[in-house]
Amino acid sequence: MNVIRCDEAEYLVWKWRPEGQTVNSTTRENSIRFGSSLRVKEGEVAVFVYKQDNGQVMDYIVGPYDGTIKTDNFPILAGIIGTAFGGESPFQAEIYFINLQSNNQIKFAIPYFDVADPRSLDITVPFAVRGSITFNLTDYKNFIKLNRLVDFNLEAFSNQIKGAVTKYVKSFVSNCPAEMQLPVLQLERKVVEISDMVKSRLSPIFEEDFGVNLKRFDISAIEPDKESEGYLEFSRLTKEQQLRRAEIDTENYERQARLSTESQFIQAHAIDVQGDVLKTAAQSMGQAGSMDMGGGMNPAGMMMGMAMGGAMGQTMAGMMGGMGQTAQMAGQNPVTAPPAPPTISFMIANNGQQSGPYTIPQIQQFIAAGQVTRQTYVWKQGMANWALAETVPELAGLFAPTPPPVPPTPPAMP
Repeated sequence: MNVIRCDEAEYLVWKWRPEGQTVNSTTRENSIRFGSSLRVKEGEVAVFVYKQDNGQVMDYIVGPYDGTIKTDNFPILAGIIGTAFGGESPFQAEIYFINLQSNNQIKFAIPYFDVADPRSLDITVPFAVRGSITFNLTDYKNFIKLNRLVDFNLEAFSNQIKGAVTKYVKSFVSNCPAEMQLPVLQLERKVVEISDMVKSRLSPIFEEDFGVNLKRFDISAIEPDKESEGYLEFSRLTKEQQLRRAEIDTENYERQARLSTESQFIQAHAIDVQGDVLKTAAQSMGQAGSMDMGGGMNPAGMMMGMAMGGAMGQTMAGMMGGMGQTAQMAGQNPVTAPPAPPTISFMIANNGQQSGPYTIPQIQQFIAAGQVTRQTYVWKQGMANWALAETVPELAGLFAPTPPPVPPTPPAMP
């Protein structure tokens, strides 16, 4: 009886032959005795190929399996023995062991080929690509359909794969700059991204053309020919672009700084201009308040003046707030203003009627308009009684000093 098993350390496809037999596909070699021992390790599949008049038929025994050849496990063999051999042995079959467990690695090196830059298609740079691929078998039935098991040679099979890898890698790498919108000199920095892209495109090709599973595709280097004219030309253009970009960045920075400074000056100038406008408005307010309504004091004018004063205050506050925001946007450190001094205000008595309170600047405007005199009674919080304006320290300085008496007229000369 034969013992059918595979003891090879490294293989992808191995043909079993009886001990001592070295020739290929002889009738004696393929005469298998029914009841022979069959051992298939885990990660292997044993393929029994029977040549029939209508072609080849196969039985597959997936490991682990350790037993004798019986018709229970060989559906096709049961029919062959029943019809052709009448249950007698031997029967004719070729037996192949296929390794489903090991990974097969192939290293490849593609010599220089031209790659164009999408920015200038008439200038090319030579590139060389080095790497490795790792594949294994998963769909062994598809593999058997695509490859001859008789006299299978792993080295020849690997060379076929290398040829396909070379063809497709050259095509993919040549198109990468256009597809990825990438300058050609940056290809050598995108090894990982290009490896992943090429693997995704090669995987279905490996399954369809070779019947193997592409487990890994690793590009170790994408190397330009740094002595080529195209590389030197693109290096010069790249340096010029970098210098120009640095100049543009510097110009933008200086422009932003200048605009920030000009913005602050514009804000300050706007405050000066609007201050002049408000000053003119204040003078007009004083004139409106001095309009004689028949009683000397003009309450309507005073109320209008107060409203205008409030509006001016809001306008000034808005201008200062806007300038503060501009300063903050320009990158200046915020400054905390000291607390505002307390506002002093007075009530005014005129013609038996009181009004107010008014601030000292408002009273100063009333004095200029002649609505408040030295003899006008005023009062503020903290005073016991009403007092003449000229006797109050805060207001005394607002009145113009009284000139001395006019000197007498000298006598006429005789």
